[in-house]
Amino acid sequence: MDGDSYGYEISKKITAISQGMYSMKETTLYSAFSRIEKSGAVQSYPGTVTGGRERIYYRLTPTGYEIYAQKCKEWAITQPLINKFIMEEYKNGNN
Repeated sequence: MDGDSYGYEISKKITAISQGMYSMKETTLYSAFSRIEKSGAVQSYPGTVTGGRERIYYRLTPTGYEIYAQKCKEWAITQPLINKFIMEEYKNGNN
């Protein structure tokens, strides 16, 4: 995600990036953001008022960027391993 965003916008980006194969309800996002905010990785702040409701925006903190970088490194190691297991199952006819 690029820059600060609010829940509905993030939800729509997830759906668009996944080409509709995955969607996430805003309530699920808000619940996750609440947990992540408690860890110090995300910070929320009030934004513009739309339709009578104040939007809550979210931004990564320096801690959040560190966690993100670490998770990217972990995924770079994990993804090829998972692909090997999937291909092994496929070759063995267990698909």
